[in-house]
Amino acid sequence: MPAHLPATMTAIEITTPGGPEVLKPGTRPVPRPGPGEVLVRVAAAGVNRPDVLQRQGGYAPPRGVTDIPGLELAGHVVALGEGVQDWRQGDTVTALVAGGGYAEYCAVPARQCLPIPRGLDLTQAAAIPETFFTVWTNVFERGRLVAGESLLVHGGSSGIGTTAIQLARAFDARVFTTANGGDKCAACTKLGAERAIDYGREDFVAVVNDLTGGKGVNVILDMVGGDYIRRNLDCLAVDGRLVQIAFLKGSRAELDLLPLMLKRQTVTGSTLRPRSVADKGAIADALRRQVWPLLEAGRVAPVLHGTFPLHEAAAAHRLMETSAHIGKIVLTVDSGS
Repeated sequence: MPAHLPATMTAIEITTPGGPEVLKPGTRPVPRPGPGEVLVRVAAAGVNRPDVLQRQGGYAPPRGVTDIPGLELAGHVVALGEGVQDWRQGDTVTALVAGGGYAEYCAVPARQCLPIPRGLDLTQAAAIPETFFTVWTNVFERGRLVAGESLLVHGGSSGIGTTAIQLARAFDARVFTTANGGDKCAACTKLGAERAIDYGREDFVAVVNDLTGGKGVNVILDMVGGDYIRRNLDCLAVDGRLVQIAFLKGSRAELDLLPLMLKRQTVTGSTLRPRSVADKGAIADALRRQVWPLLEAGRVAPVLHGTFPLHEAAAAHRLMETSAHIGKIVLTVDSGS
């Protein structure tokens, strides 16, 4: 550890499971990077739904991972663990982490770091990893979306949704989405969705089937669950793929699976946080090859709703729970160095 680094840092702690008010700044030791890790002085950290679930007591970090919330960050490399060769002190990186982003410093597996895309600042870069890693592995790897196919994205105005719309369009897919209200629907169409369905006023199954001439869509990315699961299958095409990444309305549903069998449909899903460093590193490699050129060319971009200082993490969570935002919420960090 370089001698100039402090012994302690400010980090946001979950003092007890509960509402946003349980998020409090605390003092923690600055972590030491282990073998294959880098220590990052955090400039900004993204806020995500899993952070809210963790704060509420419903999403514990994997074994051995810090209890400090935060799944993505951007900042400067200030120390190297044993065996790290691809990064140097002073490099700027954005990274996916399993926890620890809501802090002044974070130890990060080097394989999960990516360079800041040209043209983006550190705050914008902090809004990339969680959504881009998630969308790439679920829509393009598990969902196998290819050019000429169609995608339905639920929650199109969310961080995941805004990312999925842009990436699918960049890879020449036809995109539909659901959102709540005219402003959010307008934001989705501006990003490239052919049709944004206001789920408060419209039946997305009927609209999708009408838009596709009754054929349905090839891939659906869903984080809602509950009664959406059955409805998704009703507008999924022959050989279509439903990819489940969350269950805001619950993980249980009663289904008649005969139509799934007759239409050769696939239901799959995944979680990202518990996956191995090797798995996440492979996704990072794919993003660097396939997506970083799109970011640097301005063809896709993180959609940033707003920022809060690190010590106002509770306010950021309150905003997220209203679902009034469009795109990402980011915490900005002043480490004092």
